[in-house]
Amino acid sequence: MNYFPLFMNTVAILITCHNRKEKTIDCLVSFYKALNSFNEKQDLKIQVYLTDDGSTDGTGVDIKKHFPETKIIQGSGNLFWANGMRSSWQTALKGNYDAYLLLNDDTTVYKDFLFELFKTHAYCLDTYKEAGIYVGATENQQTKELTYSGAVVTNFFTASIKVIVPDGVKYQRCDFGNANIMLVPKEVVEKIGILSAGYAHGKADYDYTMMARKAKVPALIGPKISGHCVYDHDHYYVNWENKSLSERWKVLYSPTGIDFKSQLKFNRKFFPFRFPLVLLSGYFKLFFPKIYLRRFNIKHKE
Repeated sequence: MNYFPLFMNTVAILITCHNRKEKTIDCLVSFYKALNSFNEKQDLKIQVYLTDDGSTDGTGVDIKKHFPETKIIQGSGNLFWANGMRSSWQTALKGNYDAYLLLNDDTTVYKDFLFELFKTHAYCLDTYKEAGIYVGATENQQTKELTYSGAVVTNFFTASIKVIVPDGVKYQRCDFGNANIMLVPKEVVEKIGILSAGYAHGKADYDYTMMARKAKVPALIGPKISGHCVYDHDHYYVNWENKSLSERWKVLYSPTGIDFKSQLKFNRKFFPFRFPLVLLSGYFKLFFPKIYLRRFNIKHKE
């Protein structure tokens, strides 16, 4: 099975960033190392589109210095992840690329990750006779614990999910896919478009793979880990019960906090039966924090 399809020769790399200069540079350094390794066997042409969402630490300037070929789009500082990635993607669409690679700026990719993504593409074409969405899972480099991957929905009424752990062998379908590393061929874009509008920070990648599911487009997670990225979403409930009501409100609606608006949009769209419960639980945790934490046995890391 040929995993270097000649009809996918151009790829746009989509990134958004805000005040994470060192991580963003590390991400691009790791990417170009992987690209050089890949291009020993295949001539893949790429263009990086990076939305610098109002960074004040000189991210955009340093990126342009180290990677002068990067096309930088300036953001207002209020785009956050979802709108920042939409900004990069919308700009890249003008180039009519064969595929689009979504890459988180805090992700360091492994040397063979492009090989693995193209293998997944070849498997998808061979198995499903059409292009799909391909997710590269990540791990914590120190602990080797899985950090980002994807999941299958086991119960649509309760929105229960089972996280997919790469096993080194199988290509596994997912309903939810994390876009820390996600390759999307142009055929998929022609069918379902790009990330949906209306999400601030989170859930836009899950929305995208769920849209694919509705359109019967396969979303696959490859058998190998593609990079490392630290999971940093366990801080929302730190000292939750001791915060003031206004402080909890701020975390609940913050795009980089619980991002309640995005949660409501996502559940209304894909889990309408669960939507009222999500709405009520948001205000329950707001007004009855101690009961909420105890009832749902929510623990956090300081």
